[in-house]
Amino acid sequence: MSFPRPPRPMQPKVSTMPRQQSESAHYLSIYKLTIEKKRLRQELESLDKRRDRVQTRLANLEHEIAALDGQAHRLSEPPPALKHAYSAPNSMVYQPTRTHQSGDDESYETVTLNY
Repeated sequence: MSFPRPPRPMQPKVSTMPRQQSESAHYLSIYKLTIEKKRLRQELESLDKRRDRVQTRLANLEHEIAALDGQAHRLSEPPPALKHAYSAPNSMVYQPTRTHQSGDDESYETVTLNY
């Protein structure tokens, strides 16, 4: 059994070269953060769509399972016309009669059947 790794927190991208403190450096940082924000929003939207698809599929599966379960229960029960037939046996049972009359009561005739 495999366990998924726990998600790591998202780290912002770090530039390897420090920039001088200037107006353009701040605007560049703002631009980077805006792009990351846009990307994360798109990712959230795609996750929401996927979550909705998964929930819809789960609901469909629950409905199908319930329908099949009902059909299985209906098929396992005998029809109403035959319910009384299963309550008490209605066939005649005849005890075997002895056709062979001999002095030995314990003698039986053996027949071998091959399939």
